[in-house]
Amino acid sequence: MTSPSSGSRIDTSRAHPARVYDWLLGGKDNYPVDQEVAEKLPKEARLNAMRNRAFMHRAAAWLAGNGIDQFLDIGTGIPTEPNLHQIVQGIVPSARIAYADNDPIVLRHAEALLVSSREGATDYIEADVRRPDAILEHARTFLDFSRPVALSMIALMHFITDEEDPYGLTRTLVDALPSGSYLMFSHGTTDEHPHLVKSVTTTYRKGEIPLRMRTRAEVEPFFEGLDLLDPGLVTATKWYKDSPAPAEELSGFYVGVARVP
Repeated sequence: MTSPSSGSRIDTSRAHPARVYDWLLGGKDNYPVDQEVAEKLPKEARLNAMRNRAFMHRAAAWLAGNGIDQFLDIGTGIPTEPNLHQIVQGIVPSARIAYADNDPIVLRHAEALLVSSREGATDYIEADVRRPDAILEHARTFLDFSRPVALSMIALMHFITDEEDPYGLTRTLVDALPSGSYLMFSHGTTDEHPHLVKSVTTTYRKGEIPLRMRTRAEVEPFFEGLDLLDPGLVTATKWYKDSPAPAEELSGFYVGVARVP
């Protein structure tokens, strides 16, 4: 892994989505303020986080198995094994993975845990998806944008409000990718849990974390202009390719993988 450095201070006075998600996945790299938010979420939240994580594993493995050896993962979160690079480099040892997140605690753990295979490489960018140009500028020093790149945006854009232009931010990132690249994407929804809308949004709001769950119709525009692969835009447990079918369960995420034409 390249050696990142940052003078950013970890703010333990406010909850952060990466640390709340870490708690939901059973991790221990979080603080009481994060635990307070996570523990107030309905029990389905933890199960949905695990189903979403399993989708990422299946999609990343499929992309690597089909020749993609470069990944840009934005909204990395706190490393939870197996990480994306472990999945990918287990199939393509020479793969290069650039991670990006805006919480300094992720950087701290990245230095220790995002250790690449000997043949490949990992990098870490401390940056916010709201500044896509900064992410791309750094990523171009590590990844070869003349060849296909898989852009991973997992459980990220529901923390971007409508006023922050989530579709425009995604389009800026996708437009920078060469033909043959892919978007690997998941987004929170309450379509299958309508009775939880109020409790989930209220809990995050009290934790001062913006949250904008979106319907299927509102998630579709993230894939505009891309070739959405089968099985299309589906809930997390319904997306699989050459792996065994997951148990079909209710999900709090819409997911999809699309090719850049």
